[in-house]
This record gives sequence, structure tokens and C-alpha cells, in this order.
Amino acid sequence: MSLHERTVKTTAKRFLLPFKSKAGSPPPVWLMRQAGRYLPEYRQVRTNAGSFLDLCYTPKLAAEVTLQPIRRYGFDAAILFSDILVVPEALGQKVSFIEGAGPRLDPIRSGEDLSRLDLSSSNDKFARVWDTVSMLGQKLPSETALIGFCGAPWTVATYMAEGRGSTDQAAARNWAYRDPVSFGKLIDLLTEASIAYLSGQASAGAEALQIFDSWAGSLADDEFDRWVIAPTAQIVNEIRSQHPDVPIIGFPRGASASLAKYIELTGVDGVSCDTACPLSTMQTIARMGTVVQGNLDPLLLVGGGEALDKRVDAIIDAMKGLPFVLNLGHGIVPETPPENVARLVQRIRS
Repeated sequence: MSLHERTVKTTAKRFLLPFKSKAGSPPPVWLMRQAGRYLPEYRQVRTNAGSFLDLCYTPKLAAEVTLQPIRRYGFDAAILFSDILVVPEALGQKVSFIEGAGPRLDPIRSGEDLSRLDLSSSNDKFARVWDTVSMLGQKLPSETALIGFCGAPWTVATYMAEGRGSTDQAAARNWAYRDPVSFGKLIDLLTEASIAYLSGQASAGAEALQIFDSWAGSLADDEFDRWVIAPTAQIVNEIRSQHPDVPIIGFPRGASASLAKYIELTGVDGVSCDTACPLSTMQTIARMGTVVQGNLDPLLLVGGGEALDKRVDAIIDAMKGLPFVLNLGHGIVPETPPENVARLVQRIRS
């Protein structure tokens, strides 16, 4: 898609206005994990799909679950339904998802283990995701923007080394301390794969891209610079050279104290802010010209009611007139009542 074609296509899309220095009132809204287990229609598709990876790799099904929350709530943006672990799986690491227990991977914890990975074979798997993006471009309402994404190299590496999610990312951190050269080779491989994966999504029609670094907050400041900022900057620079009109959003979760440095050194167009990020910090960043997303607590969507209304009002008031997109500080949790999401959207737009 040419720059002219994309510009024409996206002119009226509210989600993209903050990236064009146009603050909207009310602000645009979409939610991380807006497609997922809290929706009964998603659970039906998930049951019929077979494995979770089958769902991610079947364009018709992945497009369907991407569209479900748009039909229900009319969010200003859809985010591609996939998973950050598509990248290591496409590189050749064995990945599976156990219902109720999360992902399981055959751990990679040394330079010798890296021989099991092969970048040259990844496009076969990536192409299925790109097909989903292309399909969504035909099916989404004309006013709804499409966001593509990947996991940041550091966060993906933590799963690859641990073999699952963890509370302290010890396997990856120990490897990085013990043998930074070989760990750096894993980060370099993931950086290269992420560039190819995101570039393909943009070429297929994604109108913005988000880089999820869910475990960025577990690193010391010098390690944060090396394993979070440096590879993210490389991804941003390369994607921008190929797709200069596609905004890039970073999400260094748990790293609010380093947000200003992260924005300056990575060059992202926007940042997602987690629930612990103060509104004052979000205001400061937005006043400097960076688009801010966040930071509503996902648990407020579980309880709903007056507490939800009060916090939504406070966030909107604090960010009024600034480049801002209302979102959660992390993803929707499975026990969220769908009617509370409807209440959130109604509250924002009323």
C-alpha cells in the first residue's frame, strides 16, 4: 500500500488523530486483550479452533476474534489477534499452550541451544499472520484503525529461556549476566525476526504497530539500556525507514521511571503506560509531544460501578487536550463482565 493510499484510507480514523497532533474529545479508546476469554463468542471460536496456535495461524478464525470486540463495542482500533510467542515458534522453538496454565516452551538457555533456531524458515509462519492482517483490512469498519504488534526481544527472550512465564525472569537474567555475548545473539536474532514480522504486518495493512515489553521492569538500569532500549531502537529505526507513515507504540511495562529515556532513545511515537504510572508522568510525556495510552486498572473493569466511572472521569480530565488514547494499564482479565466494558465505552463517549 502506497503512502497516498494509506493516507486516504486513514484520514477519518479517530485512533490515529493523536499521532497527527490532533487531540480528540472524547479520546479514542481501545483495550489491550479486547479480544479474549471474557467474551462468550471468543470462547466458542476457541473451542472449535483446536489448539491456541491453530487459532493464531488460521486467518479466518484470527480475523473473526479480532472483529468480535469491534462489533460489540465499536472501539476506535482493532488489534490483530495473535500472540507474542508466534515469533519463537516460527524460529523453530517448540511452543504449546496449556489451558489454564499458559505457554510452555522447550527452554533455550545457552549459545549451543541457539543452533535450534532458524530465521530463514520463519516467513512460512509469519505469512499466515500477514494474511490475517490483509483479511482484516477488508472486513473492519472504515472508521476503525488496525494495530499490529510483536513482543519486544527482551520479553520474548524471557519466555524462551524460562520455558514459560515467570515472576522474576531469572533464567534470562542469569544467562545475560553469565554469558552476555551468547544472550546478545539471541536478542539480535529476535530483533531481526521482529523487524521482518512487523514490516510484513505494515505491508499487509496494519496502520500502527505496538511493541509489548511486558517484563521490561525486571531489569537494572544498565541492563535495561542494553536489552530493552537498544533492540527496540533498532526495530523502530528499521520499521520507520520502511514504513515512515506507520506510528510505533512502545509498552515498557513496569518501567515508568525510565519512560522519558525510553522515548528519547528508542524514538517511538507513543507509549502505553501501566497502571502504576502516575497521571502526572503521563501528562508530562504527552506535553512533550509523545502519544500516551493507559493507565486504567484492568481490575476496575471487573468490579465496574462507581469506582470505574470515577477513575475514567479522572483520567479523561487529566489528559484533556493532550495526545492521548484511553486504554488499560495491561490486558483485560478473563473474569471481566462484558457489560462493564460496555459501561466503560459509554462513559468515555458520553
